[in-house]
Amino acid sequence: MATISHTAPASFAEAAELLAGASADGRTVRFRGAGTKLDWGRPTEPAAIELRTGALAEILEHNAGDHTAVLQAGVPLAEAQRAFARAGQRVALDPPLGLDGAATIGGIVATADSGPLRHRFGAPRDLVLGVTVALSDGTLAKAGSKVIKNVAGYDLAKLFAGAFGTLGLILSVSVRLHPLPEAGTTALGATADPDVLAAAAVALSAAPLEFEALDVAWHRGRGGLLARCAGPEHARRGRRAAQRLAELELVDVDTTEDDEALWERQRAGQRSQDGAVVRIAHRPSDLAAVLRATDVAGGTLVGRAALGTSYVELPPNSVAGLRRAAAPGRTVLLDAPAALRAEVGPWDTPEAPALALMRSVKRRFDPTATCNPGLFVSGI
Repeated sequence: MATISHTAPASFAEAAELLAGASADGRTVRFRGAGTKLDWGRPTEPAAIELRTGALAEILEHNAGDHTAVLQAGVPLAEAQRAFARAGQRVALDPPLGLDGAATIGGIVATADSGPLRHRFGAPRDLVLGVTVALSDGTLAKAGSKVIKNVAGYDLAKLFAGAFGTLGLILSVSVRLHPLPEAGTTALGATADPDVLAAAAVALSAAPLEFEALDVAWHRGRGGLLARCAGPEHARRGRRAAQRLAELELVDVDTTEDDEALWERQRAGQRSQDGAVVRIAHRPSDLAAVLRATDVAGGTLVGRAALGTSYVELPPNSVAGLRRAAAPGRTVLLDAPAALRAEVGPWDTPEAPALALMRSVKRRFDPTATCNPGLFVSGI
């Protein structure tokens, strides 16, 4: 087996130089932050070089007055949140952060990971204002106000969000910040009827109550909705949300301000230690069918009720059946043993025009296939 070289560049220039050298020598490079999602994507042969971002872990700017910040890729999100909280602010991202909150901002953006706050604030691509990246030819490129070099015709921030590092290395991101609410109230209600739950989710998502998060949970034929109101008059809005849940035929309706454990369980449901997790993108109106498919597969579901994004934790031998049952929803296999990811593939096969476009973009940014080769859709 070939020896894998581990390196942790301490500067943007050093990272770019390393990529240029690897590209010239025909060596492959695998990027690594904290390693919390290292098993996502297609199983690949070990890269010649593992490039770690741990030495790029500085909050470069925090412009509290403008509600923006610039973070190097290796900054743990939990650490950034603590720093911003001192100014009453936050990055409105809350994906599962792994052991000791280790997940880094670079890895979160590269995999487009998110949590319940996506309901109101969007995915990483919606919160990233700019990005600095290193390409495999040694180019440093930046999208944003302080330009090193722009790549004409491309929105780098959105392009690199969710590309799994296959286009180049994210070195830093400029992010939008939001006020940190002092308190919140969660309204919740339950049902054993998938149709009632799906209809309630659609109705509540249209309610003028400014939810910070609106989630669904389902396990073994029973589940419910969780609606969080934060900021001014959160208690009043929470009571109104509870009233609406009761009107929509949910039972065991309640409100609580001591709600962190509820939302931590929602985030935890997006990961699995022993089984598999499938993310399903579906129409919100198809939620009832997804809930029934989850029961047939013996799974547990959490997700964003208004966005049609569900995470199902289930036994590995049930993944193929769930994917068939969830159609026409699009699925991504996240946590899973390498053998299963090799057998069924993490992603659905895209239509030919979309795949051709993705391959073209890969060639444009990484013509030597140096960066995370084979990790992405259809072996890109």
